Amino acid sequence: IHSMKLLTVFTKQSTVSKNTGFTDANTTAELPETTSVATTQEPPTQRQRTVSSRVTKKVLETQTAQRTAAPYVSPGPYLVEYPYEYHFTINEELKCKQEKPFVVLIVQVAPRNRAHRDIIRNSWGSEKLANNQVVALFFLLGMQTGDDAEQVHRQLLQESKEHQDLIQGDFVDCYKNLTIKTMVMLEWLNSYCSSAAYAMKIDSDMFLNVPNLVNLLLKAPRTNYMTGLVAHGAAVLRDPNSKWYLPREILSEDVYPPYALGLGYILSLDLTKKLIEASRHVKPLYIEDVYLGLCMRHLGIRPTEPPSYSFHVFPVRYSRCEYSKIIATTTLQNMDRVWIWRDFKKPGRYC
Repeated sequence: IHSMKLLTVFTKQSTVSKNTGFTDANTTAELPETTSVATTQEPPTQRQRTVSSRVTKKVLETQTAQRTAAPYVSPGPYLVEYPYEYHFTINEELKCKQEKPFVVLIVQVAPRNRAHRDIIRNSWGSEKLANNQVVALFFLLGMQTGDDAEQVHRQLLQESKEHQDLIQGDFVDCYKNLTIKTMVMLEWLNSYCSSAAYAMKIDSDMFLNVPNLVNLLLKAPRTNYMTGLVAHGAAVLRDPNSKWYLPREILSEDVYPPYALGLGYILSLDLTKKLIEASRHVKPLYIEDVYLGLCMRHLGIRPTEPPSYSFHVFPVRYSRCEYSKIIATTTLQNMDRVWIWRDFKKPGRYC
């Protein structure tokens, strides 16, 4: 769960690294350069140029085939398999076209975690309209592994039929693959929901004040906008025992660039395509929020500071008055979030 990470990160750590050119051995996004060699002193005829281009094409096809057939090489423990062509095993291709949302909420959650999804559906996730703006909700998950993988997948298909709010990619759902999950989220938004104005990625253990979020976005820039709880000067952790350890050879800098913490951040939808493009030039670190910070730096765009008191890494003690001022907060495990939401939404003054 992100909240524990965030507590540590916010007290101990912050941001970024030099972009390093990166080509994934398993992608064919870029082909190796070919060197043309002149065979005569005279300028080539049209026919020679055509033959030459066919030969070059054949060479490229052969090289591509050889690259594809090359033995698998793991990127190592601190990098992930991205860029890579992931596919959606469960999808909602038409929902954004049909609903035309102003903001899309995407909750990253484990396949098995039906309980968290139901809590959100029965609380803030049920708010489909705020300040006359349409709000859409989706849950993003990867593939379950283990003995019960097939059973979980059957249950997910049934859940998808009931709620039409699941998106599943064909990557293994685990903590180390959160960067893949986030990039797949951006790809999905870019492909199926680019007409929305904003998207918010939010963790499943959060409380979200949807009207306050929409109020913020109605006044926000429509381009190059990313906000959330922004970490500045976060240290790159060099202790091999740390959950967020990064060796110097992966990232030589001592601090990360500014980045919005993964508990919940907001993007203007023009950024999805830009971040996907930037990801082809930045090493894909396994720490997803830091990685987006690196991609943002590559683009030369700084995250925007949110209004004060809007995002909280430490759980805000529940009261109608306090929750009426925030946008998002982490919650404690024993909090009854459905009860809190119902109490919060009942008529009457907040403060």
